[in-house]
Amino acid sequence: MKPLKGLKIVTVEHFAAGPYGSMYLADMGATVFKVENTASGGDPARKMGPYFLGDNDSLLFQGWNTNKNSIALDLKSEEGREAFLAIVRSADAVMNNLRGDQPEKLGIDYASLKAAKKDIVCLHISAYGRNNSRANWPGYDFLMQAEAGLMHLTGDPSADPTRFGVSIIDFMTGTVGVLGLLAALRKAGQTGEGCDVDVSLFDVALHQLGYAGTWYLNEGLESSRVARGSHMSVSPVQTFTAQDGWIYVMCMTERFWELMVDKLGRNDLKTDPRFVNQHARSANRDALTEVLDAEFAKAPAEHWLETFCGLLPVAPVLSVRDALENPFVAEVGMISEVPHEMRPDMRLLSNPIKFNGERLSQRPGSAFGAGCAETA
Repeated sequence: MKPLKGLKIVTVEHFAAGPYGSMYLADMGATVFKVENTASGGDPARKMGPYFLGDNDSLLFQGWNTNKNSIALDLKSEEGREAFLAIVRSADAVMNNLRGDQPEKLGIDYASLKAAKKDIVCLHISAYGRNNSRANWPGYDFLMQAEAGLMHLTGDPSADPTRFGVSIIDFMTGTVGVLGLLAALRKAGQTGEGCDVDVSLFDVALHQLGYAGTWYLNEGLESSRVARGSHMSVSPVQTFTAQDGWIYVMCMTERFWELMVDKLGRNDLKTDPRFVNQHARSANRDALTEVLDAEFAKAPAEHWLETFCGLLPVAPVLSVRDALENPFVAEVGMISEVPHEMRPDMRLLSNPIKFNGERLSQRPGSAFGAGCAETA
C-alpha cells in the first residue's frame, strides 16, 4: 500500500534531516525528485564512509534515501533554474534543508515559486530558522543537543555532558517537517493556495525537553542527569546489574512495583518506609538501587527477562550488533533486503510504518543524476 502515490515532491537536500523526512514520503509512494548540485557531485552523504557503493554512493547515503530519484542541477545557472521551475510546475511541494538564508537567495521559497504554481507548498528545514538573527548560521544536530539542554540531561551525573548516540534531532526534525508539509498540502488542496512551512533543528531540539522544560517554566525546577539512566521523578525506572549484564526495568505504576517485588520474593520492600510509595522510592533511589542490584545479580539477565516477560516492562541493554541480531527484529520484519547494483545483498532498516499490517517496499536511492529533469 502506497498512500501517497500521485504526490510529487521536489527536494533540495543533503545529509540527514531533509533526506530522513523525504524518505518517509518516498517510501509511502510519493514521487520524490532529489535535486543535487551538479558542481559538487551531489549530496555530501554520498561520499561519507566508511563503506562505499562505487564512486559516488555509500551505505550511509542509502540509509536515508530509499525510493528517491536523483536529478543533477545547478540552481544558480539559468539553465538549471529553468529546469527546476519546469519540475515545480507539475509538483505538489518543494522542500529543502539548507541554511536559513538560502531558500530566498536560491528562489525556492513560496514568494519565489507561487508565480510558477500558486498552490505549491514549500517546506524549509534549517538549523535556526529563516527570519531571525541566526538565519545565516550553519548548524548541525549535535550543536542543538548541546544548546537545548539535552546533553545536560544525558548520561551519568559523574560523566561529561553526553550527546545521544545517533543524530536524533535530525531525524525528529525531518519527521516533524514532513508532518507540517502534509498538513499544508491538505490546506492547499482546500484553498488552492500554497504556503511556506518552517521547521528548525533548534526549535525541535528545545521542544524535546518535554516535561523537563514544562517543570522549569512553571516551577523553576532545573532537571539534571540521574544515575543509571533513571526517570527524573519515577522509581525504580532504570538499569540494574544482572549476573551477566544490564537490564532496564520500568515500574511506572504501583502495580508494576508490587509485581516486581512479588517475583523477587521481597514482599518486605512493600512496607519498608524508604520504599512505601513513589515519592519515598524516588527520595531513596540510591538505597533502592543497592537493594535491587543485589537481587538481580543473583541470576543472568535472560532469567529475569523470562521471569518478567509480558508482565513487567523490562528489556535487555544490548549492543548494536545484539540489537540487530535480536530474533524479535526478524519476527517483525524490521530489516529489509534492498538489492543495490553494487551490493546485491544490501540490507537496510525497514520503514517503521505499516499499512494493513504490511511493511512498505523499498528500493535504493538512484545514482547521482540518474533521474531526468526533462520528464520529472
